[in-house]
Amino acid sequence: MSSTEDPATPDQPPTKKSKSDDIDEKTMYKNEARKKGVVDLNLPEGFKDLSTVHVPIGGLFDQPQTGKEWHKYKLTQEQVDSYWTNGYLPNIRVLSEDQCDKLLEDYKVFLDPDKLHPGHGLFFEFHRNQGGDPNNVLLHALGHWRITAAFHDVCFLPAIAVPSSQLIDPSREEVDVRLWHDQLFAKPAKHGGVVAWHQDYSYWTRTKPMKHLTIHIALDDQTVENGGLHFIPGSHRWTRNGMPLPITDDNFADMESIKGILTEEEKADFKPTPSLLKKGEASFHHPLMVHGSYSNRTDKPRRACVVNYFADGVISDTDDPLLSQKEPVIPKGCKMEGQFFPIVYKPQWESVST
Repeated sequence: MSSTEDPATPDQPPTKKSKSDDIDEKTMYKNEARKKGVVDLNLPEGFKDLSTVHVPIGGLFDQPQTGKEWHKYKLTQEQVDSYWTNGYLPNIRVLSEDQCDKLLEDYKVFLDPDKLHPGHGLFFEFHRNQGGDPNNVLLHALGHWRITAAFHDVCFLPAIAVPSSQLIDPSREEVDVRLWHDQLFAKPAKHGGVVAWHQDYSYWTRTKPMKHLTIHIALDDQTVENGGLHFIPGSHRWTRNGMPLPITDDNFADMESIKGILTEEEKADFKPTPSLLKKGEASFHHPLMVHGSYSNRTDKPRRACVVNYFADGVISDTDDPLLSQKEPVIPKGCKMEGQFFPIVYKPQWESVST
């Protein structure tokens, strides 16, 4: 897809007209939950913002040094084809259990309700419980790559950056990849909340063209019972007049709210499929893939980290801040780059011989 094409044109023609086609686009993609997650705290003197470091800091993985070392992370053609057919690719091993445990040590501080990490002021958003129901708790945060070395380096992880270069552009050409933002999703034992069905790009229409990708990494084994990630295969082709489905629940709490705007054909194809990720496995999914997760009523927590990428060359489609009110504005029509959107992989690195 070239940058002059419709940013949300799918591989196949859109489905028949839905009643949601009549919704004002100015309100369809409004994310009111961002306002509730605003972080307005000062940093301790001397605390380093890791978004100024655009290479791995070290300690989580060994950075590839040769083209051969980069190449080992590439997907097979069969895996690439499966992604474009179904809209997602699950169960790709990207972290060891030891690496997950290192990340979970940092996670513990973010989950502690009695104290804040010294770098808490660097979060773009932080929702202690996004839905607000104490019986259905969902911690959701953005920006932790700026705060701890381990989460910083996840964003540069070759095991996710290299495959993303193969999957992120509808042309199926390998492209340079930049960080969009990272996320944490945590569901406590016994009263973990849901993440309602949604398409990620519904929240990202402030960018174009639609050359994005989401990687969800399980830090605990995910099951049907503990609220593991589910997908609706083929739903990456569901659009409204070339745009994604509208946002139906800012706070993710109403699991089935999306069904109110689906066509009869889409409802018939609405067949949730669990990813059943093991600890350290990831799923890669298309920005229009309808996905969500049910509540956690088990005796153990369900924690995950998410990395969102876009292809180099994507531009801002707004004159408002892209992630929070604190970072510099990238004017509408300008390329997204700079401190908060570093390059994480270039295909040319595979040609490095030493």
